[in-house]
Amino acid sequence: MPVRVVIAKCSVDYDGRLTAHLPLATRLLMVKADGSVLIHSDGGSYKPLNWMSPPCAMAEVEPEESEVAEGVTAVWVVQHAKSEDRLRVKLHEIHSDTAHDLGVDPGLVKDGVEAHLQKLLAEHITTLGDGFTLTRREYMTPIGPVDILCKDSAGATVAVEIKRRGDIDGVEQLTRYLELMNRDTHLAPVSGVFAAQQIKPQARTLAEDRGIRCVVLDYDELKGIDNSEHRLF
Repeated sequence: MPVRVVIAKCSVDYDGRLTAHLPLATRLLMVKADGSVLIHSDGGSYKPLNWMSPPCAMAEVEPEESEVAEGVTAVWVVQHAKSEDRLRVKLHEIHSDTAHDLGVDPGLVKDGVEAHLQKLLAEHITTLGDGFTLTRREYMTPIGPVDILCKDSAGATVAVEIKRRGDIDGVEQLTRYLELMNRDTHLAPVSGVFAAQQIKPQARTLAEDRGIRCVVLDYDELKGIDNSEHRLF
């Protein structure tokens, strides 16, 4: 499925755990290959104003009579598959509607330090705890590669995201991986470890709130590990 990119004058209503309304304005709409739908504005932030993450389904439907009277020409209804969350995007005028096949994404290319940290941690996976065993590095998912996939002492699957400096974006990235991997019955339940040389307080708070364990890595000490007496915790 190609990525669909639409520039349109629209309004958006969200119903679910709460309600939210985006008034009529020109916005960027994206329907990604994984099924997610994102609504962006031109300013503010890189984050969407509203979105629906997979699993979800989108249908283009005819506007209701009252909506036609308002100038609505088409409606997108986006329904989450596992909750009552729903987006209703009312399109008034479409300025551009294109689709692009982006192919397979190779994922984020780590800088030298992150790549080396990943290699060292994979070689000394018991840094994460006694009984940990490596499954593989760069475990590919439909939304990108997990840095390290391993097993804990009880044989449960653990996904590890490695950063040089750990911030909220890294926690969000690992959260997306965990949400996806926990739908795979061959892997679930999958827990997460957020590992970095430095972890910002806000990132640690968010990670721990989501049940993700934080591990601070000492690059120099990790390079010097040569037996079970030299471990980071």
